[in-house]
Amino acid sequence: MTNPIMVDQWCYVKIARMTDDPTRAYLNSVGAKLAADGCSPQWHYEGGTPVLIGRRSDFRLGWAATRLHVFTLAAAVPEITVPVIATFTQHARRYAKAHKGGLPRGFQTGLAVFPALISTRVDPQAVAWAEEKQRSQFACFVRPVVVDVIRQYVGVYRGSPAIGRTYASHLLQKSDYYFSGSTFSMSG
Repeated sequence: MTNPIMVDQWCYVKIARMTDDPTRAYLNSVGAKLAADGCSPQWHYEGGTPVLIGRRSDFRLGWAATRLHVFTLAAAVPEITVPVIATFTQHARRYAKAHKGGLPRGFQTGLAVFPALISTRVDPQAVAWAEEKQRSQFACFVRPVVVDVIRQYVGVYRGSPAIGRTYASHLLQKSDYYFSGSTFSMSG
């Protein structure tokens, strides 16, 4: 079996082995929220690196009778920089496209991806990059998430883009639910 996420020199994922590590606690919280939302979260490993992956499929008549497949991929990293989150975002998009199933994208079906990195060391430019815009390709809407567990801050795009506007409120609702915490503030 091939590994679900390819990790390269920019995107290395190594979760600390300490049980009181705040990144691990945050990932466990995300996993619990994904499970409660019917995403069937599972841990996949790339070179011994844990990546939490959850997915669900939603259908709404108000979305012109389309189905939206929502993937969440979350991992802890030692440090988040723009190249790290950008590379993880590309890998997460490829993973979601390869594992979506069903009709091809654009034929009454869309794809949304939340590639989330969690760390105690976060470059403010990486937060700004995540908050800047939704990264869209044909019927594929990607909203990178950068979580600074020290500052208790979640950086994610919270707007309503021209492409994919139909799904914007749904994606906001999902990102708020999966990534906010009682003490974490969301961007925007």
